Amino acid sequence: MIKIILQAGQNGPVTGTRLEDLSELVTDEKSTVWVDVIDPTKEEIARIGKRFEFHPLALEDVERGGQRPKIDQYDGFQFIVFYGLTTELDRCRSHEVNIFVGKHFMVTFHDSHLAVITETAERWHTNVGAMGNRGVGFLLYSLLDALVDGYFPVLDDIAERADTLEETIILQGQPSLQAEILQLRRELLMIRRVAGPERDVMNVLVRRDPPLFGRKELAYFQDVYDHLLRITDSVDIYRDMLSSVLDANLSMVSYTLNIVVKRLTSSSIILMSMTLVAGIYGMNFVFMPELDWRLGYPFALGLMVIIALIEYRLFKRIGWL
Repeated sequence: MIKIILQAGQNGPVTGTRLEDLSELVTDEKSTVWVDVIDPTKEEIARIGKRFEFHPLALEDVERGGQRPKIDQYDGFQFIVFYGLTTELDRCRSHEVNIFVGKHFMVTFHDSHLAVITETAERWHTNVGAMGNRGVGFLLYSLLDALVDGYFPVLDDIAERADTLEETIILQGQPSLQAEILQLRRELLMIRRVAGPERDVMNVLVRRDPPLFGRKELAYFQDVYDHLLRITDSVDIYRDMLSSVLDANLSMVSYTLNIVVKRLTSSSIILMSMTLVAGIYGMNFVFMPELDWRLGYPFALGLMVIIALIEYRLFKRIGWL
């Protein structure tokens, strides 16, 4: 679906879904146009590309998806690949956002799972008087800042799940917890793969001073860059913490296994001693004094019990039982 989210000029905000409405807005230097394409089809990508004269290679990246975060400079516009994060069913999900930025326009392609883009548009509509006239550079900053700020709740959720796992491991280590720990590490690795290149993108926007933006916007992009630094640092910290949690879980599982093995070994030794007594008196020899003894049977049972009690006390003392 193609949606014209914002046009901030002399006429104020305009919202619509007609691509033809862009004819006058794009050429108006006093306007800032944001075209948002939700769940884009090949036809919609082609229509937008033709209208804005986007490079075929950039359109191919949008159509194929799965691109690494990057920024490419083309004649008249920049193509930026960024990612938003959401938490669905206790799992972290990444959503690709393709952004085309020109002198007076911004075009975004993304799926329908990113509510943060709609929220950003609503904030611009609400504050169009204060924010609308700042240009496309500030509009791009608002979008990137909203996407990056969405990483923090995801990291907080991962940290909370890691703390819960750590508490569970302290109480009792379980082999089943290892799969959950590895899942969290995979999610952190995914965030690291996204945030690292995005930091490079922001570094390009800040350090190279692109002609599409003025110096006033650079401070805002620096703020997003700083947020990404915090995110990558947090990811590294959480990964180290999960490595410690994984080691602790393996240690607890090994400790529990050792206890079980000790108890089984102790029980086996006790039973083997009793079996030894039973085996001796079960031999079919003619001359065995205890066979004709009236108290032979109680004596054998008593001997088994005494041996078992002695071994039980011994194993109890050394901590095997």
